[in-house]
Amino acid sequence: MFNDDVRKKDVKTPTIAPEVWKDGEFIPWDDARVHVMSHVLHYGSSVFEGIRCYKTKRGPAVFRLREHMQRLLNSAKIYRMNHTLSLEQLCAAAASLVARSGLEQCYLRPIMFRSLDEEHPAFGVNPFPNPMSCYIGAWDWGKYLGEAAIEQGVDVCVSSWNRLTPNSMPAMAKAGANYMNSQLIKMEAIINGYAEGIALDDRGYVSEGSGENIFLVHDGKVVTPPLASSILPGITRDSVIELCRELEIPLVESAIQRAALYLADEIFFTGTAAEVTPIRSVDRIPVGEGRRGPITARIQQLFFEITSGERRAPGDWLTYVREQKPAEGNGFNGAQGREATRVASQSASADTRDAIHVTLTE
Repeated sequence: MFNDDVRKKDVKTPTIAPEVWKDGEFIPWDDARVHVMSHVLHYGSSVFEGIRCYKTKRGPAVFRLREHMQRLLNSAKIYRMNHTLSLEQLCAAAASLVARSGLEQCYLRPIMFRSLDEEHPAFGVNPFPNPMSCYIGAWDWGKYLGEAAIEQGVDVCVSSWNRLTPNSMPAMAKAGANYMNSQLIKMEAIINGYAEGIALDDRGYVSEGSGENIFLVHDGKVVTPPLASSILPGITRDSVIELCRELEIPLVESAIQRAALYLADEIFFTGTAAEVTPIRSVDRIPVGEGRRGPITARIQQLFFEITSGERRAPGDWLTYVREQKPAEGNGFNGAQGREATRVASQSASADTRDAIHVTLTE
């Protein structure tokens, strides 16, 4: 009934880094394993990031590393994930992983999750008894929506699945559980012959793609949904907003009706994986002339000039890996880190048990 080749097609991955950073130490890729009864596998208790590292004349450069790692810490805070990792430690770990990998360009995936205390296992929904783990992996990843998509654009649909309501699942957190909703959006789009789906929020306004923020261009003005439309506060989204200011292109954050998608002059996705990808049709209605528009092209050009190191960014957006101190020099020991995280998790668990005890005995 369906073309299985299309459904199973994924982004080309030519090279994977041979090591993974785990809780303060580097381990072989093949040793990066978790127990099948880990809390994260049953209840989706993970937060993560996607970060691009670009090839430049000064060597590999990670794009907006600090902002990504800060969002990871923010996501963990929202989900009450107690740990001992600092922003500096995570940034140093990511830079060192790239340096040790030998990759000139790659995609970084930091992930924090609730694992399993095998000596004192806990199997319930309550996450607090479970220890935290943090890993960072890296691989060379191609263009997320296809190599040709950057210039030609992609065909998308409006999904029948809405984005999560912010008081049900916090959209501001980049959590693994949120991406079950993204999978529904993505699978529906692929099965129906589209590259991606656009989700509406619970009010019927445009929200975002399954893994991308969205921008519209109308009469020379760029419009993007606000955080109130259940969107992830995208790092690339923030970058494009800054680039529009630099290019003196008017930009507003505003609620967007579905019908505006059909009347837009240009539309494009943004995201770490998608970068800046034009949309050429929505629900088989051509966007503008059915190809990348001039404003999208200007933003794309500036974005790629910055990520390649050819042009200065509006801020300190590039972390040049070969110019950073190695992670081993940041005073963080893997065994000590795991023990400290275990103690922090146990403390949170004890606090919760005490609170429950007080509530039940009052």
